[in-house]
Amino acid sequence: MMTQSVKEEARQVLARAVRDACVQAALDGYEQAGMSGLCAEGRWEMAVDSMRSLDLTAVLSGVAPKG
Repeated sequence: MMTQSVKEEARQVLARAVRDACVQAALDGYEQAGMSGLCAEGRWEMAVDSMRSLDLTAVLSGVAPKG
């Protein structure tokens, strides 16, 4: 049985993984849009779209308990 502190730690790990994945997706989308010649507004839209299309299953599989 998981204690409350272990559950909270697992939630924190998951939250950090999702946050980090969203930030990386946004940075990648923004950079790619810039290389495509989009203006600042277009780059921002691409960054947001990159976060929206993030593969959450892949993020979750990266933080799933092993074993």
